[in-house]
Amino acid sequence: MLLTAPLLSKSTFFGSLVNKCRQVIKKQPSKSSNINDRQTNNLNDLQSSNSFTATYISISSTDRPAAIANFSVSTNVATSARTLEEKLGLPPRPRKPLTPYFRYMQEQRPKILAENPKYSTTDVVRVLSKRWNDADAALKKRLQDDYKREQQQFVEIRAKYEANMTDEQRTELKQLKQDIQDAKDRRMMRKRIKELGRPKKPASAFLRFLVQERTNTPQTPKQTYREWHQKCTEKWSRLSDKEKEVFLIESRKDMELYKKEIALWEEKMVRLGNIDVVRHGNLIDPPEPKPKGVKPIA
Repeated sequence: MLLTAPLLSKSTFFGSLVNKCRQVIKKQPSKSSNINDRQTNNLNDLQSSNSFTATYISISSTDRPAAIANFSVSTNVATSARTLEEKLGLPPRPRKPLTPYFRYMQEQRPKILAENPKYSTTDVVRVLSKRWNDADAALKKRLQDDYKREQQQFVEIRAKYEANMTDEQRTELKQLKQDIQDAKDRRMMRKRIKELGRPKKPASAFLRFLVQERTNTPQTPKQTYREWHQKCTEKWSRLSDKEKEVFLIESRKDMELYKKEIALWEEKMVRLGNIDVVRHGNLIDPPEPKPKGVKPIA
């Protein structure tokens, strides 16, 4: 039976599982013994080296896979193409080892695809889940032991990693994380406002002039948009007050209509309880500013 789109949505458990599996299977599968050898070599290198770079050693292929029952779809910076540490010129942060289930998935996926080459990622996840439930207790214990051993190595490496970071680097990393979160919050707010149907602010007199210029004097193939825009800006500055008045009158008319529409819309939002999308200056009791870096208590 085919799965429907809502079932595979990231907001569902199974959709979350499929999404995480896609991240894991992008890596080439490797044998457990090879993984252990690499981790042992990494730990030895870390202990023998005094350089800062040697403290930043990756343990495994995928970061922070949660327990299956409590699966999370939140994005992890360590799985991105370029980590926050690398953006600041620091070596990448050590990654957590694979949990037993994802270690099992890494080992079994090639076998399943060899038996069923046409299987999609969703099909593979379905088969893996069933096989894991029926897996031998001894196999699960082996995978659990491997995970515990690598987790202990990870704790040691991460401690050395953090010990070699300066206070300035920690501050920069914290600020970068906050900047990314703020940008995400702004995107979500813009999306929310659009979905709630907020009236669009009318174009200014200068923007109306630019629209006209696109028709009268369009950008030439040899011109960049920046050059064309600069030329229009200079032309606007040379216009007389009388010439600008045509655009200003249109802009004022639309702005008066916008003020009425936005007032009605914000009144509606207040009645519906969507206070967060209303301009604070229009509220009798504006909401308290959100403190940065403080997570709300659940």
